[in-house]
Amino acid sequence: MSATPDLDRILLDAHLPALVLSLVHMTGDASLLKAEWQPTYNAFPRGEPIFPPGAEDAIRAKAKEVLAAKLAGKLPPAPPLSPETTRKMINFIAGADVPPEYLPFLQDELAIDGESSKNPHWETPALKGAASKLKVLVVGAGMSGMLTSIRLNQAGVSHVVIEENADVGGTWLKNTYPGCRVDNSNHMYSYSFEQNHGWPFHFSPQPVLLEYFQGIAKKYDLKKNIRFQTTVLDMAFDEARDLWRVRVRDNKSGAEEVIEANAVVTAVGQLNRPRMPDIKGRESFKGPAFHSAEWRHDVDLTGKRVGVIGTGASAYQFVPEIAGKVKSLTVFQRTPPWAFPVPHYHETVPDGMKWLLEHAPMYDKWYRFFLFWMSTDGLLQAVRADEGWNGPSTAVGQVNQMFREMIAGALAESAGDPALAEKIIPTYPLGGKRGLLDNGVWLEALKRPNVELTTSKIAEINEAGIKTEDGTQHDFDVLIYGTGFHASKFLMPMKIKGRGGRDLHETWGGEPRAYLGMTTPGFPNLFMIYGPNTNIVVNGSIIFFSECSVRYIVNSLKLLAETGAGSMEVRQDVHDAFNVRVDAENAKMAWGAPQVTSWYKNETGRVTQNWPFALVDYWRATLAPDPKDFMLHKAGAKVAA
Repeated sequence: MSATPDLDRILLDAHLPALVLSLVHMTGDASLLKAEWQPTYNAFPRGEPIFPPGAEDAIRAKAKEVLAAKLAGKLPPAPPLSPETTRKMINFIAGADVPPEYLPFLQDELAIDGESSKNPHWETPALKGAASKLKVLVVGAGMSGMLTSIRLNQAGVSHVVIEENADVGGTWLKNTYPGCRVDNSNHMYSYSFEQNHGWPFHFSPQPVLLEYFQGIAKKYDLKKNIRFQTTVLDMAFDEARDLWRVRVRDNKSGAEEVIEANAVVTAVGQLNRPRMPDIKGRESFKGPAFHSAEWRHDVDLTGKRVGVIGTGASAYQFVPEIAGKVKSLTVFQRTPPWAFPVPHYHETVPDGMKWLLEHAPMYDKWYRFFLFWMSTDGLLQAVRADEGWNGPSTAVGQVNQMFREMIAGALAESAGDPALAEKIIPTYPLGGKRGLLDNGVWLEALKRPNVELTTSKIAEINEAGIKTEDGTQHDFDVLIYGTGFHASKFLMPMKIKGRGGRDLHETWGGEPRAYLGMTTPGFPNLFMIYGPNTNIVVNGSIIFFSECSVRYIVNSLKLLAETGAGSMEVRQDVHDAFNVRVDAENAKMAWGAPQVTSWYKNETGRVTQNWPFALVDYWRATLAPDPKDFMLHKAGAKVAA
């Protein structure tokens, strides 16, 4: 900050609602929360704040005055904000009065003083002693596994992380296809306690995200606890000793060993095992063929005839990247996705915004809070079914139909061609499947003269390419599968045996279920992150869910330490009642509608993936385990139920 910054230029890049709240922090002046400065918001395309005439200039003028005084060292220290002022600030940036039940949740997420319910507190001598005796095994060093390791270190709990890859990063290490990037704003898709003021993009590409997570591993010295290139083969619970015996294999030497741990935390994700389609003749194609998650960088696509199967999230990203270099590109679509128009999807974060994130007090926290609130729970109503809905099957309710018409209209206008519009606008309800983001590059790729989008069903794959059911033969040099993942096969291919030798996958019988997505009866001290029914469709960031889950897991270990129990096992009645509520609520959502098929549902039609409630409900439910929900045991003897 040695050079005098150009505040006029910087403030042109400001997110003004967050800026106003930063001014309140700097001055302590709650009168800046003026009604004429409070924004309203556009729902689409990007939640842009709308201000009354003259408000924007007035806010920037005040900000310039305050920031100039701060830079000159002439701004007196501001008094601490009262809880009432903080509540007013939350309402101000939300653009409306926030329901009272959300306030504790939002204040905790905001963590103005740096303190959050997600921070472990094992300060007493008794807890420190108990922590030193615990050993936890974590499976996976992606986003959730790294987070678990950070929190266990903070609690003083000994642990080892088993990672099959050669480095940290999980999905951002393995997925390297062209155009790979996150579909959640990076100022929210990042750990709440580790904000990056220098994100180069609003939605970062894969190399930037990998750099972020690798930087986190270095900052927190996580690699000392990670065993890389090691695979978990199976695990079994030793009831006599209240321990898990986990068999692992070194991927380089092939050597196997058994690791004993008091608890196991799986952090393996859901979208990590590529799914190849069941198409006749798939193995007969003579050219290179690969899944997008296993991209063949040794295959030069320049001047090649390329066939792409699938129009999911990966294809949406890599098709525009390769369309300009191939000779021809044919995209085979079974079902179109809903695509939300996000003009800034590929835009860089302007320098003025970066300066404010770095230097304006609390601006970073309030900007992240704005993103969090805008994606929290408001859209849930748009994908919830109306009871007794007798409208068209393309919607599940009046609000859902209104949003459908809004997005369909935007897609039709962007397509500019009725024939193309008919192909890209889904006939299933909005929210029935994962929505994608597009700043126009997908449709521009489809409009290229060398690109064809076909909806003809594939009959077979042969040596030369693909034959569709209309009898057309499509010859290709390369085939690329954008066909998703085995999302419903949780924790496969690990073999897991719990109390009494019970096999987890046999217990589930193809319908994975868990209490709060984390624990299953018969499997003491086994905790899952991103487990059954913890996926989100239209609200929030998966990192939020992981942070809540890790808080609950660390507090579960704390419960063991406080009670002297060796293991804890969720009660069957608690588990079952929870899943009844989940199933009933999922049935009321667009993704649970009977006319919708997606990877959210398993083979029997049950929604195994999604959390159908509000984010505040998961936050509240995962604050700490309720001892009444569990059976607590000492080695071989029950302590309490």
